Amino acid sequence: MDRLTLDDAKRLNDTMVTEEHLKLHAANVSACMEAFAEHFGEDPEHWAAVGYLHDYDYEKYPEEHLKHTEEPLRMAGVPEEDIRAILAHGYSIVNDVKPETNMEKCLFTVDELSGIIQAAARMRPNGIVDMDLKSFMKKWKNQKFAAKCNRPLILEGCEMLGMSIEDVSAICIAGMKKHAVELHLAGAEE
Repeated sequence: MDRLTLDDAKRLNDTMVTEEHLKLHAANVSACMEAFAEHFGEDPEHWAAVGYLHDYDYEKYPEEHLKHTEEPLRMAGVPEEDIRAILAHGYSIVNDVKPETNMEKCLFTVDELSGIIQAAARMRPNGIVDMDLKSFMKKWKNQKFAAKCNRPLILEGCEMLGMSIEDVSAICIAGMKKHAVELHLAGAEE
């Protein structure tokens, strides 16, 4: 394959991931990556596909995350740049593959951030549909809210991108809003 498509990513991910919450996380990250591709003038479906596939080995190998990703994806024909982007989201956590391209930096940043946005949206009657940046930033500043999400890591990613947490969050929220129903974040609308 010369380009990873979202269908390819979903098909490959389904061979390893069965838990619904992990598929939902993949979809959240995918929506954020699609929005960032648009922001940077890149191919939205391609970035969405890389985002969807980022936790390929996590369910089966949580203690060895990303150590069972490279070879299987290479054998499946996933392009090297996409494999590297997936590996780079584990930088400083499970490996030393430093994010260098915009795609890699975005994936590194939105992985954890999408979890905080999802948690904030779930607390609202209309989900993410009417969530604005100001209300999200209140949740972001509350360290007890979605406490397992690694805020310092997200801020490191923002720094790599040369963007503020507000700007990065706004892009992610807009991207996730486009997929509110699919992400189960449409609130009472669903």
